[in-house]
Amino acid sequence: MTLPVFPSLRITADSLIPKGAFAEAQAAFLKPDPELVTQLTTLLREKNAGVVAHFYMDPELQGVLSSCDWPHIHVSDSLAMADRAIAMAERGVSTIAVLGVDFMSENVRAMLDASGYEHIPVYRVAADPIGCSLAESAEAPAYGAYLTQASETPRSLHVVYINTSLVTKAKAHALVPTITCTSSNVVQTVLQAASQIPDVHIWFGPDTYMGDNLAHMLASIAEMSDQQIRQLHPAHDQASIRALLPRFHYFEQGTCIVHHMFGKEVVDLVRQHYADVFVTAHLEVPGEMFELGLRAQREGNGVVGSTSNILAFVLGKVDQAIARGKQTNLRFILGTEAGMITPIVRQVQDKLRDYASEGGPEISAEIIFPVASEAVAQDVESGLGVLPGVAGGEGCSTAGGCATCPYMKMNSLRALIALLQRVDVEPSSNLVPFEPRKYVQQIRGRTAADLGGEPILHMRAFQRTGQLPEALIEDVLTRKSGQTSFQRG
Repeated sequence: MTLPVFPSLRITADSLIPKGAFAEAQAAFLKPDPELVTQLTTLLREKNAGVVAHFYMDPELQGVLSSCDWPHIHVSDSLAMADRAIAMAERGVSTIAVLGVDFMSENVRAMLDASGYEHIPVYRVAADPIGCSLAESAEAPAYGAYLTQASETPRSLHVVYINTSLVTKAKAHALVPTITCTSSNVVQTVLQAASQIPDVHIWFGPDTYMGDNLAHMLASIAEMSDQQIRQLHPAHDQASIRALLPRFHYFEQGTCIVHHMFGKEVVDLVRQHYADVFVTAHLEVPGEMFELGLRAQREGNGVVGSTSNILAFVLGKVDQAIARGKQTNLRFILGTEAGMITPIVRQVQDKLRDYASEGGPEISAEIIFPVASEAVAQDVESGLGVLPGVAGGEGCSTAGGCATCPYMKMNSLRALIALLQRVDVEPSSNLVPFEPRKYVQQIRGRTAADLGGEPILHMRAFQRTGQLPEALIEDVLTRKSGQTSFQRG
């Protein structure tokens, strides 16, 4: 029997069919232990606690969360996490647990404070820092030098990926007018800024792959007809996009260890063995995977975008197959962190079960994990530290990329249960290590937490109105250089 090049998980209306050890590991927890579900649900009710989590949580945790009968649980991309935390506060929850890396809990804390919910505790599930390789790259001296260059360039706007710490946002905003973005709204943010601010210089960071992909995307847009461009943004045409190209800058030293793995070797294998499958690619992947996904997107066979865009694409193709009513197995390359498999499985199976109840031909969806061939995984019991090959489990490449994020995996089910058991039992001072980091230093006469929240509020205003706030535009037009410096700490 020929083994598959990449592991995969086939989803049917009533079963999961894994191929390869990595897929088996992902599938193992998608049918959670009922006792664990009951234990967590009971704790959440007793503590009146809400949970906001990122799509990249491990399957065991997501499997249990998605099976809990408690309304105050939400799993999404980073854009929606803070919004849902605010909605939970409005509905009266007493505590909010954030399952993600530290910048996510910081963003939730800042947005709750800005909405008048300072009294609601926010907790992480680990006392130790839950880092992020990408966020840390924005704290390096190189990023400070990049923003210093931006501050010396008239009419500069810093578009910072939300995957950064609150203090990074504060220091950046003190140096250059700053608005946050996510992978789902960054293209529209850039286009809108260029339409509202004449001759604006846009400085994107810290994600190098996303920045490079955006530059290539803008160049591709510049080759479209004026009519096609106006469908993307009504204020633009070929001339305006071409004028923007030399004024779009991106940081060249920031990477995510997860998306780093989707490089040339993986793409070559996809092209060789999976020419007929749908391709999904996160905007953070390297250029080779981005180009593959973008080409597939142009042909209607793929998507490049955020985790939410990827989920919507998969579900859309399932809907189309159901409408056709013919037996088929849809196959998708999953070009992002493997934790996405949980919401994909849950929502695809819901659709397939409804369809199967009508008695139509079988439809299934197969999710392919493009784990690099040199993947390794931690294995403490072996005495070797790591095991080579996909069969090891986690799929971390020697080149630095991982199919699953080791930082996100610090958010375990056991850690969440242990935290909730301590809430309202121990003195609140005992839980201080679990709170988001407090930034009390003053920057331009404001606390770092206050100033760092402003770029997020600018983004939220843009999301509501479709326009950049007038205060941000005025800041870009009038800001003078040399008002402060960007220092780590």
